[in-house]
Amino acid sequence: MKIGLLADIHGDYAALQTALERLEHFHHVDHILCAGDLVGRGPEQEKVVELIRQREIVTVKGNHDEWGYGFTPENGAFLRDLPINWQGNFAGSSVFMCHGKPGNNIWGLYRDHVSDTLLNMMLGSLRADVLVVGHTHVPMYIRVANGVVINPGSLYTFDSIRVTSHTYGVLHVPELQFELFDLTTEPSRPVPNP
Repeated sequence: MKIGLLADIHGDYAALQTALERLEHFHHVDHILCAGDLVGRGPEQEKVVELIRQREIVTVKGNHDEWGYGFTPENGAFLRDLPINWQGNFAGSSVFMCHGKPGNNIWGLYRDHVSDTLLNMMLGSLRADVLVVGHTHVPMYIRVANGVVINPGSLYTFDSIRVTSHTYGVLHVPELQFELFDLTTEPSRPVPNP
C-alpha cells in the first residue's frame, strides 16, 4: 500500500494541484495525508483549504491553521475543527500524524535535536509504527527500532523569506519505506532521503 504525504502547503494552490495529480496518476497512492499548515504566506489560501476539504484529505492542524481567520464560513470551520493529532492504521501499520510534535503544533522535530532513543520512546508511547510530522520545512526520514519518523518537507514553490524544500513523499506500508520527490523535477526520480 502507498500513502502520499504532504505538509506545509502554505496557500500554494498550484503546487498542491501538481502534487495531488502526481500522487494519484503517477504514483497511484491509496491514501493521502497532510501534516498541516494549509495556509499562511501563500497566494491562494482559500483555494487550498477548499480543495483539501472537498477531497476529504486527512489533515492535522498546523500552527498557521490556528490563525486562519477571514475565510469563508465553511473553510474557517474546517480549519478550526482540524485535530492537533491523528492516528490511523494502514496495512497493519499504525500511523500517527501531527504538525510539529505530538500534542504541539508550534515546536518541530529536527534531526540534530533528537536521538534514536527519544524517537524509539516516542513511537513506543504513541503505539505507532510511523510518526509523520511537518513544520520544519526540512525533509526527514529516520528509521529506528520501533518504526520510522518522516517529514515530507514543505510543498510550496513561491518565493518566501522562509526556506522551502518543495517536496512531497510516498510511504510504502507495511515495509515502512519512504520516497521523497521534488515538485520542480520529474516525478520518476526520487531525491535521496535525508
